[in-house]
Amino acid sequence: MSGDIHIRKEGRAGRITLTRPKALNALSYDMALAIEAALDIWRVDEDVALVLIDAEGDRAFCAGGDIQQLYDTGRAGDFAYGQRFWADEYRLNAKIAEYPKPYVALMQGFVMGGGVGLSCHGSHRVACESTQIAMPECGIGLVPDVGGSLLLARAPGRMGEYLGATGTRMGPEDAVYCGFADVYVPRLKWRELISALAETGDPAMIDAVAETPPTGTLRSNEPQVAAHFGGERLGDIVNSLRAEDTDFAKQSLKALSRGSPLSMACAIEVIRRLRGPGADIRRALGLEYRFTYRAMEEGDFLEGIRAAIIDKDRAPNWQHALDSLADNAVSRMLMPLGKDTLIFDKEADT
Repeated sequence: MSGDIHIRKEGRAGRITLTRPKALNALSYDMALAIEAALDIWRVDEDVALVLIDAEGDRAFCAGGDIQQLYDTGRAGDFAYGQRFWADEYRLNAKIAEYPKPYVALMQGFVMGGGVGLSCHGSHRVACESTQIAMPECGIGLVPDVGGSLLLARAPGRMGEYLGATGTRMGPEDAVYCGFADVYVPRLKWRELISALAETGDPAMIDAVAETPPTGTLRSNEPQVAAHFGGERLGDIVNSLRAEDTDFAKQSLKALSRGSPLSMACAIEVIRRLRGPGADIRRALGLEYRFTYRAMEEGDFLEGIRAAIIDKDRAPNWQHALDSLADNAVSRMLMPLGKDTLIFDKEADT
């Protein structure tokens, strides 16, 4: 694991660097536990004024979780491993969102799935010209998780349903507009910024080098998103898109045709439940865990991973079709878990 992550103190900063660029800095179970342990220590370390997380390579900050072992254990009938992994990862996501010190994330290239959980809940989220943020989990039989459902629920209008169901990528301006990033700083300025943050421990250094990001696409698409993705259920969205012969409608339908109908319908329901002032990171993670806890045994996760990662045939055999998804299928996946409800440890409460 030492070759996967570099954790140290530099000046006033607690530094975390993901160091497996050839694997697009995919987050393993051991990496998640190591990050959590560092955050627990730095929480009470007076020498650490802020936490700074970044990653090696140009292609990705973190393109998601390392799911090979999840697949292998699930195929063997061991669902407990995945349930434990997700519970521990979600505990880390909550700690990042609730961290009492500034948490700065420098996000280049792909920032997806587990990478969103490591960065987009931080207090200071920095995008650059190569940033591509997405929550593509519905394409592998999951729902947007790691607290991403809360970010989607807080996005403007119905952008949350659109981004969650279609897995559309956000460039830097899109990410700021949708609440997944705070500022845009060109990559050439990052080395200087890192030095300033480590020397001063002052996140105000970020604003000093921030610039206006290149124009994105989501802001201009907002009226079409609002018109089509405001339905109560996945079927309502699909019917609305089918009724309009536009490039946006065609592209959206094509994206929806690739995802797991069960996952997309559940994602839309979770986002709806989280829209409003009463929702917080723990509520979001708890709802997500209801789905992921059941994802291997009752959902489409194993089939989604087989089609996308293992066999790479891109032809998943989903349990349901877009036009034949029963309402109670969503209800079953999101039912309370009783004694297995996600619990956050006491350290996250202090």
